[in-house]
Amino acid sequence: MAQDWRLFQGGDTEPHAVETWPTAPPWRRFGEDARRRDEERPLPYLISDEDRDVVNMALHLHRPLLVTGRPGTGKSTLAHAIARELKLGEVLHWPVNSRSTLTEGLYSYDAVGRLREASLKRRADETAASEPDIGDYLRLGPLGTALLPVDKPRVLLVDELDKGDVDLPNDLLTVFEEGEFEIPELARLGEDKAIQVQISGSRKKVGIPGGWVSCRVFPVVVITSNGEREFPPAFLRRCVRLDLKQPDERQLQRIVTMHLGEEIGARAQELIADFVSRRNERELATDQLLNAVRLRSSGVRVDQDVLDKLFRSLNEVDA
Repeated sequence: MAQDWRLFQGGDTEPHAVETWPTAPPWRRFGEDARRRDEERPLPYLISDEDRDVVNMALHLHRPLLVTGRPGTGKSTLAHAIARELKLGEVLHWPVNSRSTLTEGLYSYDAVGRLREASLKRRADETAASEPDIGDYLRLGPLGTALLPVDKPRVLLVDELDKGDVDLPNDLLTVFEEGEFEIPELARLGEDKAIQVQISGSRKKVGIPGGWVSCRVFPVVVITSNGEREFPPAFLRRCVRLDLKQPDERQLQRIVTMHLGEEIGARAQELIADFVSRRNERELATDQLLNAVRLRSSGVRVDQDVLDKLFRSLNEVDA
């Protein structure tokens, strides 16, 4: 069976159709398959009692939860686990990079697109006096959508904040403390009516009265950091901090079993022990172990060469 797993051969191999495409691992399914999996067998989130209590402190205090830890410890997954268990809807995701700004998280305005549309309308009909609806060119970002006035909070994942500009954490402080923000493009209109604006992650529109967005209940904000740099003390004081540790061998066994089933989990003990031994020497993520176990359960001969490729150090990958 081992020689059959190589779908692609390279060289002068004749083109050939793959009759049966490999079934995707549970964590690599999308669309309807992913939704069906979550509905039929939602995966529990493994967390210690101590860490669970820290999460609950953030919920009760209505404070951002700053989650640190090595890659693969479940930082981002925690936001989805909270949203799923508490039925708070889809997670609003804001992946931060070096170019991210506070305004990007709050809203975006396509002024050029609106100007172009107005110009096209005037060319088509010189008598046309009405401007395109500004609401069609405004869109709330993940943070802006999370701050909408609703009865139950949305979950906002601010992913890898430490990759952002050094000033971004301080820029977030005012919004987190006041729970509101202004959209100047709407506030300048001086209209009492609420302009309809599209929200993040949906085609749905909501009314923004007077150009202000003010939350009624603070969103569940989960901020992740890989510890690439320190945050300002003022920012840290306003967050509840959680440092997730790497799962031990027993926890890894449970993770593999949850994702791939009891039978596969029982046969993975040797791989798990090898993974833990390698992890003691270099930085590895849990999904690398899951990939190795998945390949072996699919009939692939997971020899030392394959393991070396799968268990590449994260430091080597970054380099």
